Amino acid sequence: MGVEGCTKCIKYMLFFFNFIFWLTGGVILGVALWLRHDPKISNLLELELDGAHAPNTFYISVHILIAVGAVMMVVGFLGCYGAIQESQCLLGTFFACLVILFACEVAAGIWGYMHKDTVSREMINFYDSVYDKAVTQSFTDQDKKRAVGSVLKVFHETLNCCGKGQGSTFLTHLTDKLGLTDLCPSQAYTISCHHRIQELFSDKIYLIGIAALVVAVIMIFEMIFSMVLCCGIRNSPVY
Repeated sequence: MGVEGCTKCIKYMLFFFNFIFWLTGGVILGVALWLRHDPKISNLLELELDGAHAPNTFYISVHILIAVGAVMMVVGFLGCYGAIQESQCLLGTFFACLVILFACEVAAGIWGYMHKDTVSREMINFYDSVYDKAVTQSFTDQDKKRAVGSVLKVFHETLNCCGKGQGSTFLTHLTDKLGLTDLCPSQAYTISCHHRIQELFSDKIYLIGIAALVVAVIMIFEMIFSMVLCCGIRNSPVY
């Protein structure tokens, strides 16, 4: 082939990083699909009460992550093939795709950092509205008592929690024992559902953030190597 010496070393390093990039895209795609079908998250985000649905902000982020993983696999393959074939056209296209992906990732990272608590806050607000309806209708509207209680018990049994805080948790356990309500699981859970919701979604968001950071580092190296290789191919006397 046309390149020799250090440029040839860059060629194989670029191929290696592109292979890692391709694998990373596959991992991100797999993680995103796992988050999309995680039983706990699915149970919560598919809830509906009186026409009000659980907030879907988290699923929007996951769907974007699925698209990113798929695009990364395509771009990674393009980079591997371009490096082996020493094609300036493919390497130039690969570099342009990387720049676009990197810009999108930086923008998504900034947006995600600014709204990192949005998912938990929206879900907590939805839980509070269901909890308040369940407690109120347990005393005033017996027809809707069972429907609201079943939605609330999905929260409690999925997250192993009960109530909005220690005070409401104790009160709910007390009304359950008196037979006025049937909202908490049979197990004596004393953990606030606010805490469980924040714990569940914060862990997933940090996982997404770590994946994005790893991808960003790989992309920086790939952009450098692709430009060096492209210049080396252009200056090489043999094609």
